[in-house]
Amino acid sequence: MREPFEEIVSQIGTVVLGKQKQIQLALTCLLARGHLLIEDLPGIGKTTLAKVLSKCLGLRFQRIQFTSDLLPGDILGTSVFDRKNGSFIFHPGPIFTQVLLADEINRATPKTQSALLEAMEERQVTVEGKTRRLKEPFYVIATQNPFEQSGTFPLPESQLDRFLMRIHLGYPGREAEKTLLQKGDVQQALSDLRPFLTNGNVMRIQEQIAQVHASDTLLEYVEDLLLFSRSAPDFALGLSPRAGLSILRAARSWAFLRGRDFVLPEDVQKVLPWVVAHRLRSREDYREFSHEKLMEILLQVPVPT
Repeated sequence: MREPFEEIVSQIGTVVLGKQKQIQLALTCLLARGHLLIEDLPGIGKTTLAKVLSKCLGLRFQRIQFTSDLLPGDILGTSVFDRKNGSFIFHPGPIFTQVLLADEINRATPKTQSALLEAMEERQVTVEGKTRRLKEPFYVIATQNPFEQSGTFPLPESQLDRFLMRIHLGYPGREAEKTLLQKGDVQQALSDLRPFLTNGNVMRIQEQIAQVHASDTLLEYVEDLLLFSRSAPDFALGLSPRAGLSILRAARSWAFLRGRDFVLPEDVQKVLPWVVAHRLRSREDYREFSHEKLMEILLQVPVPT
């Protein structure tokens, strides 16, 4: 899988310039059946990355622009009375897709944000007492603006915990930005991209990733990280069992996409800050840690040899 993976990263990199690491992490997250949160300033390329990912994976794509007046029914769908038939007909919302881009998710109210919870956890939605399954694979790629900007509603911990990873894009480097200015609009480059995978391919890769071997020693290392986070004086709250499962899923995916059928401690460390940073807060002021500070703390946990 390594060569196709590198080819996909390379092709996405022709549109999202200078962000190879973030592209690798995003693919790792999605192929591990995880949802992705991209946090950064407007205009950095968050929406473009989400569109490119869905196209390269060959999946159906829908976008919702989250605003303060968006309602849950605008996401899930509603039933409308049909006079001709004398009954209510359900009209599915945009969540009935495979890749849902929740653009600027933190501009919607908490009530609207929570409409995604069941879909993200159980791949189904319940509307008016009836449960409807979503087509597999199903991913939510959400973008959010920094909380310092006006008109934002912070995502609650229960919502953040549904995202396998959170990444930041940041400003492009000088050369990448110069190339972007020379190319101009990225829409043409986006339309020229071809799918590298199909719906069936993606699901087969997910099944293979789930079979990547994690030894008892590796599982003990993940458990040590969880227990350390719950006892260390730096953290307000420790990592949950769901966070532990998320670390393993991401590490398996990272290993698989590098051509291995087993997980190494280095795989865990590669994905760790992107999986746990949005789940941990400082005991002192309840703020998030920088990735550098977070790894400085977590690397106190002995690494198995």
